[in-house]
Formats: sequence, structure tokens, C-alpha cells
Amino acid sequence: MQRRALLTASSLLAAPALAPELSPAWAQERFPSRPITLLSGFPNGSGIDIYARRMAEPLQGILGQPIVIDNRSGAGGNIASEFVAKARPDGYTLLFGTAGTHAINQSLYRTLPFNVIDSFTPITHLGDVPNILTTSIEKRPNLRGCPDVLAAGRARPQAISYASTGNGASTHLAGAQFAAAAGIDALHVPYRGQPGAQAALLSGDVDIFFNQSGPALGGIRQGLTRGLAVTTAERLPAAPEIPTVAEACNLPGFVSTTWYGLFGPAHMPAEIVNTINTAVQRVIRAPDFVQWLVQNQAISLPPVSTPAEFAAIQRRDVASWAEVVRRSGASVD
Repeated sequence: MQRRALLTASSLLAAPALAPELSPAWAQERFPSRPITLLSGFPNGSGIDIYARRMAEPLQGILGQPIVIDNRSGAGGNIASEFVAKARPDGYTLLFGTAGTHAINQSLYRTLPFNVIDSFTPITHLGDVPNILTTSIEKRPNLRGCPDVLAAGRARPQAISYASTGNGASTHLAGAQFAAAAGIDALHVPYRGQPGAQAALLSGDVDIFFNQSGPALGGIRQGLTRGLAVTTAERLPAAPEIPTVAEACNLPGFVSTTWYGLFGPAHMPAEIVNTINTAVQRVIRAPDFVQWLVQNQAISLPPVSTPAEFAAIQRRDVASWAEVVRRSGASVD
């Protein structure tokens, strides 16, 4: 008993930053000792959801605990972000975020119930994500290439409509960037996630959709949609037949790519952050996973991704996307 008391006292002296008197009980647990919830701000079937579920299965094998996927869609991903921002920073509530939720939204929305940097702990970069300009083969047979889209868009204001997965999403901003660069007044029609936007495209309710690369390639390979252009500087290895926007639309220098990343609430202990980062990196850098990312989702991984490196990427992009938002004129009331 005396030895236990001495050990407890020494532990408290060694970690005074956790609390003035006693460390919270969760900080003394061996992590992880119970299921981990991974939230997404977008619905089932979205590119984020597909990635999260593919990653969760091997990740729970490494961590030894179930990974529960919780999709809380809406408000450009802000509903899920707010929930995680207010969660306990114990590693059991994580967020599958994007450059949309954690860079673009900071300047796109007039007010947010959190700060995209100060309210979160960056854990790891999950890959860079392009968009593909798509249209319905059945409903828009006249839109066979980007010149057709531009001609229609320049005929009269809002003659071309584009779907997005929600206000503030990369699919929204890619469309706004495109319209600004092309000098057309396009009509933005937001939907609550990728499935709704894709359904609107296939039904003919909208003309085009800058869909995320993974779901976009699925529709193209099924023969439902036509891929007109990709938003990267170079053609995609997964679809080399699709030209870039710069090539197809005669818009030199046009690039609009975002990223996926894993976040936790602010003030997560470094040892928990590093445990999660190491486990995730093991999963996503396995050869079969990389093959799936590149060929099925057209997502590319950075060479390395420590928490500090990912934090630097996020800070840089908060500033750079603010300028893109300003130039494009995109906004959310």
C-alpha cells in the first residue's frame, strides 16, 4: 500500500498540466481500451465514407478495438466537426476531415462554432483528392466535352447548373473556381452529400458535377457519366484518357485539389496522437491499400505524414484557400 501511494504521488507530480490536482481518469487508461468513434461530415456512399470504411477494418485489427463509423452530414461537414471539437480529447472521438471542413470553411462561412485550427488536433494526412468534371451520358448527350459546357454557359446567365455535395465542400468550390476562371455565371445547386448530387446529375436536374475522384470514377466506369476533365495539373494515372481542365477547357493553370485528414479534439495527449498516427500510416501505406487508393479512388499519398507536417499543411491551406474563396466569390450565408 505504501509503495502504491508513493507511485501515485510521483505520477501526479510528473504531469501537473493535466489538472491542478488530479489527472482525469481517461488520461490514466491504456489507449485504446474501448471502441473508437470515427465521425464523418458527409453521408454513406460519399468518397469520405468509402475511404473511412475501407481504412477502419484493418485499423481496428492493429489497435485491437472496434472502429465505429458515424456519419453526421450537413452544413458542409460542420455538424460533425462541431461535435468532435467539443468532445473529450482522449482519442476515442476522431474526425475524418477534409480541406473543405478544415481549411476552406474558415473563410467560406461568416461564423463557425469552432476554429478549424485551434479547436482540433491534426493527426495525419490521408491523401490528396482531385475532382472530375462529369455530366450525364443519358440526360446531357450534347455535353461531350468541356467546350460544349463553356459554350452553353456563355449563352446566357445561369444556363449551366452544377451540383455540389454541400455548401463549402470541395465540389462546390471547384465549380465556383471553374465558373470564375471561365467567365460564366453558373448556377450552384447544393445537395446533402455525394449520393444526392450524383442522383441529381443522373436525373438531369443539373448539368455538371465536379465530383470527387473516387465516386466519379465509379460512375464513369459504369457508363452512367462522362468524365470531361480532371482538376489536377497532370492527368490521373487511374484515368489517363480524361484531360485536365487546363487542357480540355483552355484554362491554363487551373488546379483545384483538396485533401483528406484525420483530426481529434484540441489538446489530445501526444502519446495518443502518435499511437493513432502510427497505426493509420501502417494501414494506408500497405501496398494493397495504396493500389486501391491510386487506381480506384485516384488519391495520392504524401511521402510521409507526421502530425506536425499535417498541421503545417493545414495552416498553409487555410491561408491559400481564403484567397481562392475571395477570388471565386463563393460564400455561404
